[in-house]
Amino acid sequence: MAKKSKKETTKEQTAAKAAEKKITPRLRVKYEEKIIPKLMKHFSYKSVMQVPKLEKIVVNMGVGEAATDSKLLDEAVKDIETITGQKSSVRTAKKSISNFKLREGMKIGTKVTLRKEKMYEFLDRVIAIALPRVRDFRGISDKSFDGHGNYTMGVKEQIIFPEINVDKINRVVGMDITFVTSAKSDTEAFELLSAFGMPFKKKVN
Repeated sequence: MAKKSKKETTKEQTAAKAAEKKITPRLRVKYEEKIIPKLMKHFSYKSVMQVPKLEKIVVNMGVGEAATDSKLLDEAVKDIETITGQKSSVRTAKKSISNFKLREGMKIGTKVTLRKEKMYEFLDRVIAIALPRVRDFRGISDKSFDGHGNYTMGVKEQIIFPEINVDKINRVVGMDITFVTSAKSDTEAFELLSAFGMPFKKKVN
C-alpha cells in the first residue's frame, strides 16, 4: 500500500474535523423525529408550526460579592465559560443600593445565552450528567414556570458539571438556568421539556 503524503494526511484530518462539526446533536434529532410527532398528537396541532420548540438557554451566575472583590467575578466568568463552552457577557447593577454597597453600573454577574447546536448539547449534559450528580436528587420542581412557557432552574453548586475541577475552585457558587421556549402555555412547555427528558417531580396542574 502506497504511503500517504503529509499533504493528503492533513486534508483527511481537516475533512474529519469538518465532519465532526456537522454532527447533529442527539437531542435535536430526538426533537425532530420523536418530540414533534408526540406533541402534535398530544395537543392535536394542525400544523407542525404550532409545535413549541426550545429557542434558547440562558445561564446566569450572580456574584453580589463582586462589589467588594472583583476577583470573584473573574472566577465566575471562568467557571461559566468552562461549563457552557461559550464566551460570557458581564451583567451590571441597574440601580444603586447603599445597604449592599452597590452602585449603578457595578459589575455583579455574568451570563451566557446558548442557541442552536450548543443549546441542545448543553441541555443534554444538564439532563444526562449534571443533574444526576446533585446530592439526594429527587427531580426538579414544576413550579418554576413563568406563565409564558419559560422555565428557570436554580443550581446550587457549579461543581455538578464535570467540566469544573473541584480542586481548582476557590468557592462553590450557584447559577440560574432559564429554558426559553416558544410555547404559549406552561403546560405545553412542561410537555416539551419532559419529552426532552427533564426529570420533573410531577406534572404542572
